[in-house]
Amino acid sequence: MTRPANDVRARLSHPVIDIDGHTTESLVALEPYLRDEGVDPATDSLRRLLPGSFGPWADWYSASPAERAARRINRPPWWGAPARNTRDLATALCPRLMYERLDEFGIDVSVTYPSLGLIFMHLGDERERRGLCRALNRFNADAFAALSDRLIPVAAIPMHTPDEACEELEFAVRTLGFKAVLLAGYVQRPVAAVADRDPELATYAQWIDMYGIDSAYDYDPVWSKCLELGVGVSFHSGSIGWGSRMSISNYMYNHLGHLAEGHHALAKSLFMGGVTHRFPDLPFSFLEGGAAWAVALYSDLVGHWEKRNVHAMDHLNPAHVDRDLLASLLDRYASNAGTNPASRPAARREEDPATIDEWAACGIERAEDIRDRFVRSFFFGCEADDPLTAGAFDARRNPFGARLQAMFGSDLSHWDVPDMAEVLDEAYEMVEHGWITGDDFRDFMFTNPVTFFTRANPAFFAGTAVEAEVEKFLAEA
Repeated sequence: MTRPANDVRARLSHPVIDIDGHTTESLVALEPYLRDEGVDPATDSLRRLLPGSFGPWADWYSASPAERAARRINRPPWWGAPARNTRDLATALCPRLMYERLDEFGIDVSVTYPSLGLIFMHLGDERERRGLCRALNRFNADAFAALSDRLIPVAAIPMHTPDEACEELEFAVRTLGFKAVLLAGYVQRPVAAVADRDPELATYAQWIDMYGIDSAYDYDPVWSKCLELGVGVSFHSGSIGWGSRMSISNYMYNHLGHLAEGHHALAKSLFMGGVTHRFPDLPFSFLEGGAAWAVALYSDLVGHWEKRNVHAMDHLNPAHVDRDLLASLLDRYASNAGTNPASRPAARREEDPATIDEWAACGIERAEDIRDRFVRSFFFGCEADDPLTAGAFDARRNPFGARLQAMFGSDLSHWDVPDMAEVLDEAYEMVEHGWITGDDFRDFMFTNPVTFFTRANPAFFAGTAVEAEVEKFLAEA
């Protein structure tokens, strides 16, 4: 039987900080803000919302099954808000009601994200994209103004170009007063060779820009701007609509693992592109994808570097092949092996010496540097019902005894939370099952969230319900 969340909260000696709550936007409430930004509330972009990729929602419902298959219109999200639990539906729509119920949920402070607004950052038209994001940010700045001691809203920041991102960061933080921001997790760009020949086909020939590796732009000015403004970077974009996540009939097929896949690609790009090396004091958080993918990526980075760092590559250099020995062994044991020159290890082409070190941007000189670049910089939002969160704290198995910085994200307001009042109890089951310790749970609920938000802004929690506990923790740390 589920216990009341406030009973669980009473057991704890530390606050509960939710780093990923949500509200559900009302387009009626947004309408005056949209008009102020010059966006028609009936605009085609609002009618044809994209689930992170091409494939308009409205078109899926109007198209026949044959048309969906011909155009590869992926099945959009559907029935994503509470219904039978109508009080939770009202809570998702009304920040004031969410605020009033936080004690019922056992949550001291919640950093609160948009829902529909997650898509605004990815719209293709710059005027509409920026207008929608500004309208949303202005609306939330007003809606949460009197609630900021326990509900902290985030600003949605589009990332199509560094200039766009920097301008919207300035407006959100300096003008609107936001102290938490959400950056688009990728930009989907047309393949130039296709777009130049056929703009219509370019819709289907796109690549994913993730800012670190092979980006269309240098995004270092964005990371510098975040440090200047005192905001950590959070991402909440997934990968629905990419590659295999384009089922035309099954939303669950598209959804399963999509946040983890998107975050895996993004964190890998930022790390391999040297962003965490150049900006060691800027924290990055990846929300709602759990931590299992991060444990795997961290371990893979160590294993791959050990086998293919610039010094190890000498072991694979074809110049070192003993051709006489190889020829004699092939003649003796595989008489046909030498008939195709391409099959011979000695036939591998030489590589440009300047491209041999694929870890150069990371500044990795020893395997422990991977721990220092990855573990300190990255934080991972995990939902209450994810048992694999325990892997983040498993110092026995993680390379170099690392404990990844997992954080509690309630995901309040979305379909995977059937009852908002049960989320904290669900998370605490990890302790009761012995998967994590009480100290791990404290890090999950309090220490890691505080570390993330205060690294860029030590005063982040000033004026909130947890200010005293945070000040005490920082003083001791």
